[in-house]
Amino acid sequence: MNALVILFVLAVMNLLFDLVLRGFALKGMQCQRRFSVPCAYEGDTVEVVEVVRNDRPLLVPWLRMESRISRHLRFGRQDNLKVSGDMYHRSLFMLMPYQQITRRHKVRLLHRGAYDIGNVTITAGDLLGLACASCEQNLSAPILVYPRLLQPEEMPKPLYRLLGEITVHRRLLQDPFLVDGLRPYHQGDHVRDIHWAATARTGELQVRTHDFTADTRLMVIINSQLSSHQWGDLMDYEQGPVEYAISVAATLCVEAMRRGVNCGFGASMPLKDQDKCVIFPPGTSIGEEELLAAMARLQVRFVKRFTNFLDEVMTFTGMDILILSVYESPEIQVKMQALRDAGNTVQLHLLDREEGRRES
Repeated sequence: MNALVILFVLAVMNLLFDLVLRGFALKGMQCQRRFSVPCAYEGDTVEVVEVVRNDRPLLVPWLRMESRISRHLRFGRQDNLKVSGDMYHRSLFMLMPYQQITRRHKVRLLHRGAYDIGNVTITAGDLLGLACASCEQNLSAPILVYPRLLQPEEMPKPLYRLLGEITVHRRLLQDPFLVDGLRPYHQGDHVRDIHWAATARTGELQVRTHDFTADTRLMVIINSQLSSHQWGDLMDYEQGPVEYAISVAATLCVEAMRRGVNCGFGASMPLKDQDKCVIFPPGTSIGEEELLAAMARLQVRFVKRFTNFLDEVMTFTGMDILILSVYESPEIQVKMQALRDAGNTVQLHLLDREEGRRES
């Protein structure tokens, strides 16, 4: 009889605790989650910061936060943390009244892209696991993962030589309208460069110095097809060569921008949540961060044939166009000649498929 009374009392207490959990525990729970940085490069290790605060005078024996994560975000091992199948992230907490807990999880970024650890299911329960309550919250935690920038020894040597030729060509052309300072007159300086006001002030002939022209414009174009016969999306295991091409393009564009060359890029694939091929011509005020952010959002998805995409850039003129592709075809050569006839210099660089697969 006593045992039945004890069981009845425990059942009533459990029911009451269940009502308290549902009515008060989760309503007083404040959860936050964020990455330690808004953007990073592929291969970097960052932190996910979790903050859980109990704003009620109630003990929460255990609280579990569960969320679906991308397999390209690799969490490190840590107590009270479980990642199953590289898909689900679970954190377990015990919260005293009015307690706040902050946890930091190391995460390695395995692949470029735009990620967000969004919806989180929060479950609170008693020690025996007989009573629990759960709810879902949207804890937006976005991060942009830029493509990996390659080291010089990882880059195809002809491309680095090409970048050097473009930079030297730019520095051979002085712009008479870009004045960057004054210096004493040297034999051979042109009379039109003499600064007469500075000469009168210093008592010595002074001439203007000019910056180099910014008219050199490099356009890097990525062919996302692996063959001229491709009419659909690539499987995940086939995307390695395209991902390598994106890293090569990112490295070239960033290096060119840092050398003062106007640079843009295009690709026969869309940005995330878009359905048209991406084109950022040089001189559109796109900076290094904007360019890398766009490359992070590229989706390896078939939109149109590469030769049809080249029709979209036929209006370009006066550019140094570099095409990155794993194959060439007579149709591509015809389009390249049309771009040359429009006043551009055009080069096609064939990437190594096997090197691309090693990068994937």
